[in-house]
Amino acid sequence: ALVELEAQGRLEHLVTQNIDGLHQRAGTSAALLTEVHGSIDGYVCVSCGAGGPVSVVVERVRGGEEDPRCEDCGGILKTTVVMFGEMLPAGAMQRADSAVDAADLFLAVGTTLEVGPVNAMAFRALQRGIPTVVVNRGETMADGFAAAKVEDSISDVLPELLAAH
Repeated sequence: ALVELEAQGRLEHLVTQNIDGLHQRAGTSAALLTEVHGSIDGYVCVSCGAGGPVSVVVERVRGGEEDPRCEDCGGILKTTVVMFGEMLPAGAMQRADSAVDAADLFLAVGTTLEVGPVNAMAFRALQRGIPTVVVNRGETMADGFAAAKVEDSISDVLPELLAAH
């Protein structure tokens, strides 16, 4: 449904905390996607910052390398997934904040908005007078100020949202 919103020109940006690459596999344009917690589909060198698709490292392991190192500096490689205590990817929150600033609607889908700093985006939207709509089963941090709350399954609600417009 989100890909269809993008195709219709109604989705300006998608910020996700998901690390599974689901949105890209579903067809969301990379230019419209900010994965604030990184992705299992990418790797980065912890020393020099070089990186790329994790499939490259997987192929090196399949080729016999037990512990592939960075080809640029010999450093340790890891997925781009942000672990507890690590910094978010460079520029991720800046892109997310810019997307909120440019929005005419903030749609929070399938999140309780309890994890910072991403939850601050809903409050940023509120401060800027941008209506917030929450689609989530269960309480969220935005329930008290959201313009609308849909207490239902996102897999049911999003297709209905598309059909309504």
